[in-house]
Amino acid sequence: MLIDKPAGKTSHDIVAAARRRFGRGVRVGHAGTLDPFATGLLIVLAGRATRAQRFFMGQPKAYETVARLGWTSTTGDPEGEVEHTGRLPDLDRPLPTGRLRQRPPAYSAVKVGGRRAYELARAGTEVELAEREVEVTRFELLGRDGDRATFAIECSTGTYVRSLIGDLGDAYCLQLRRTAIGPFRIEDADPERVVPLGDALAAILPVVAVDGEAARRAAHGVALTAPSGAPQGPVVVLADGDGPIAVAEPREGGVLKPIVGFRPG
Repeated sequence: MLIDKPAGKTSHDIVAAARRRFGRGVRVGHAGTLDPFATGLLIVLAGRATRAQRFFMGQPKAYETVARLGWTSTTGDPEGEVEHTGRLPDLDRPLPTGRLRQRPPAYSAVKVGGRRAYELARAGTEVELAEREVEVTRFELLGRDGDRATFAIECSTGTYVRSLIGDLGDAYCLQLRRTAIGPFRIEDADPERVVPLGDALAAILPVVAVDGEAARRAAHGVALTAPSGAPQGPVVVLADGDGPIAVAEPREGGVLKPIVGFRPG
């Protein structure tokens, strides 16, 4: 499901509501956390779709954010302690894009020693998180009004928009809205619509059609020879007339090895 998460709700709140909808015994998850103050697109996965979580999480993201200039926040967002500095970032210089080194905020969901970083930070423990490499393909100033500036940002998974804004200087994210995850757009969000798994996978991965004995083997996790002229990719979806069978990796010798199955074992 494509959900437009409102401000004030956690991603867990949205998953819990979906779990009540689908009933006990149905596994439910999501494909990328949104902070409580943030709004926008959240992909909710139910049943066998949760097996493909990492493929949806790996999709690039798009955001629109409103930054408050001349202020700082201990969390990088409105939920922290804010302080007025009056020092305005220079927005006339080129905004950083490309491959960047970024340190996740101390108030983030990254795990440190089995605990979330934000839990440690709120308990008064100093948290030093390792830098990571991210990619920002778009960082554009859309407009400015006083101490507010609106930006459009497109980036790889794992990028922290709060850090991008904080790195500009004295600024923090006042508002944050996720507008896209890969090919999925916020305009398509509808809490009443359940997108079939086959359609969702076909939007992000190449699909290789199989049938007969090849489909049976794939359903049991057995490697099969790639059909002639089959689409290629780091991973592909194997599917027949009944829908997706498995996600498979190309291996030596021109074979496809199922790594995630969707049929009952």
